[in-house]
Amino acid sequence: MTMSHPETQQFSSPESSLSDEASELKYGERHIAEGQLITFPNPRPGRRYDIHITLPEFTCKCPFSGYPDFATIYLSYVPNQRVVELKAIKLYINSYRDRYISHEESVNQILDDFVATCDPLEVKIKGDFLPRGNVHTVIEVEHKKEMYQATDGKNRRQR
Repeated sequence: MTMSHPETQQFSSPESSLSDEASELKYGERHIAEGQLITFPNPRPGRRYDIHITLPEFTCKCPFSGYPDFATIYLSYVPNQRVVELKAIKLYINSYRDRYISHEESVNQILDDFVATCDPLEVKIKGDFLPRGNVHTVIEVEHKKEMYQATDGKNRRQR
């Protein structure tokens, strides 16, 4: 009995053209292309706690030279009503690998997308890029929900 993974690529005969093989996305590439940030309900709404995620294999391409840039992305957040699903954020981060985008724009875009999807109370994202050309870049961005102190002492969201 032969067992195979349901998404295992079936190999074609040697006479298959290389252009057909090159144009087909592998299952991992397909998952990355389809990837989007997904959330689920916070299991402890109302409790303030921190979630720290480290993504050590971030890559993108320099928009000027086309050379690859490598970084570790550190994401720390205090969830509100939603929590990000870990496989989804992995695939989302992997989607940057072929983008021509600066260090600054990539980290800011990750923040914008994360805030739009998760609506956290607070989030801080740090991109620690490996040195290239003797230059080491670290980009840090953060977002906090605007709050104000009501007369009853409770925090209320500003509208």
